[in-house]
Amino acid sequence: MPPTPTRRLMVIGGAEDKVGRSRVLRRFVRLAGGADARVVVVPTASSVPDQMVAMYTEVFGRLGVASVTAVAPANRLHGDDPALIGPLDRATGVFMTGGNQLKLSQVLTGTPVGRAIHQAYERGCVVAGTSAGASIVSSHMISMGDEGVTPRQRTSQLSAGLGLLPDVVVDQHFDQRGRYGRLLSLVAQSPSLLGMGVDEDTAALITDGHLPEVVGAGGVFLVDASQALSDAHEARQGAPLLVSGAVVHALPSGVRFDLATRRLLGFVQRRRDATVAVSHQDRDEATRATRVRHDDPPVLRALGQPER
Repeated sequence: MPPTPTRRLMVIGGAEDKVGRSRVLRRFVRLAGGADARVVVVPTASSVPDQMVAMYTEVFGRLGVASVTAVAPANRLHGDDPALIGPLDRATGVFMTGGNQLKLSQVLTGTPVGRAIHQAYERGCVVAGTSAGASIVSSHMISMGDEGVTPRQRTSQLSAGLGLLPDVVVDQHFDQRGRYGRLLSLVAQSPSLLGMGVDEDTAALITDGHLPEVVGAGGVFLVDASQALSDAHEARQGAPLLVSGAVVHALPSGVRFDLATRRLLGFVQRRRDATVAVSHQDRDEATRATRVRHDDPPVLRALGQPER
């Protein structure tokens, strides 16, 4: 029996660096196979899809990818075109661009192209989405909503997504556009969902559907309202919501988390003179680790693994 392929999903908060170190996009390219990668760009969310494809073709080419193909259904009637499905069946990396997430949902979900993306993910093709492309990876997708810090009743809307990341609702440009309130309002209304907010130039790299690693310049914000109290069921439209007892996790680069158990697994401890990767259990021991000079190599402990 063949081994089960590792599934990898990159949820990018938008505005990822394309001209500098490009940490997020470099990680995507490496996971897709580097120089041997076959990348498919899906620009459907964009109002300028041709320009979007040209830009990412140039960026991925600079990062060493020789094969970049566009799959750009303009509407649902194009969703069963074999010429669009074939490249997805051969892809090692799928990249969904930013734009209008409601358009992306209306064109892709429930179509053969949408199913081909899902099948590519299940067979081990790395699937990435940035901005609107990040929103659609979940089963319940934020399609529109007000911004701000205070959660308010019925000021946001959910639509169907691709279902690559069940039981999570994703918001993007999180810190930069002040979307804390709308994410909190949505999980208050649907407390079984875990809220995930991703900053710009940052990705949650999720392995096998539940193990995210934070990559990039910003952070990933998780809101767990499964044990919270709320008056969402009786608040009038636009009113500030009561949300008491929600658990929040602010996760910077290097952190590993388990979405299934909603627990921190490990993190990189940053010190002036050392970088130490620690698990949740050995945090105190790592704090007492031997100090090293600035010219020494970083001290790394594999997360959840014994020292070597």
